Amino acid sequence: MHVFTRKNDLNALLKGEKVKSLALGFVPTMGALHDGHLSLVKKAVSENDLVVVSIFVNPTQFDNEEDFEKYPENLQQDIRFLETVSEDLMVFAPSKTDIYDDRIVSRSFDFNGLEKAMEGAFRTGHFDGVATIVSLLLHIVNPQRAYFGEKDFQQLQIIKKLVELEGIPCEIIGCPIVREQNGLAKSSRNERLSKLAQERAGFIYQTLQTVKSEFGMKSASTIKNWVINAFNANELLELEYFEIADIETLTPMTNKQENIKYRAFIAAYVEGIRLIDNIALN
Repeated sequence: MHVFTRKNDLNALLKGEKVKSLALGFVPTMGALHDGHLSLVKKAVSENDLVVVSIFVNPTQFDNEEDFEKYPENLQQDIRFLETVSEDLMVFAPSKTDIYDDRIVSRSFDFNGLEKAMEGAFRTGHFDGVATIVSLLLHIVNPQRAYFGEKDFQQLQIIKKLVELEGIPCEIIGCPIVREQNGLAKSSRNERLSKLAQERAGFIYQTLQTVKSEFGMKSASTIKNWVINAFNANELLELEYFEIADIETLTPMTNKQENIKYRAFIAAYVEGIRLIDNIALN
């Protein structure tokens, strides 16, 4: 395992004669790795000659300081986890200063409204922070391909738009959500839930499955009211939002159109921990 903590050291290796002609894949993470992350790494390894995995808890994408401070960090544990996939990975684990220099601030972006729906409406400045760090990392690593999970589907669409707007020559690849046995989407935040909450939080995915079965037979407003009522009846979970949206524009569905693909999105709190999930509907 090759671990780099400075971007200049990583750059020096990646620009070397033996490396620069090889296919390079990139998996950006914030650490606290789980099987969902490993699925991204495995896909990257299968499709590239070399793979860089970044581990960096990005301060500019947190709208809640307490959430940032409590985000789990254990670099050595993450490295051991990655070694189960391959010992030839390159791990980039920089400091905030190395990434941002002396100004830990976000740039401002316009993604034609993609950033304003759902997560953007509830997490002020979140996608500016995400786009800022992803842009920085892509310019440092310069991969041919970068891999992101579909659990953060809105983020995935925004990053695809980011590389288009900035002309970054990198293919953005979305990878399926990895789930617990009860359907709960794997997430680093799950570690902060009690065992009971982890079991009960499967309700989120169960709800999405019901939405999928009802999609096309009931109106979006009827389905939305059913979801709201279902969460209101659940004592452990608190719904923040539910939406059915066009996967390309993230515009909420009013009347279903045959030539458009839709997904259902949920954000909810369990024991004060915010969880998100989504499912393809057609």
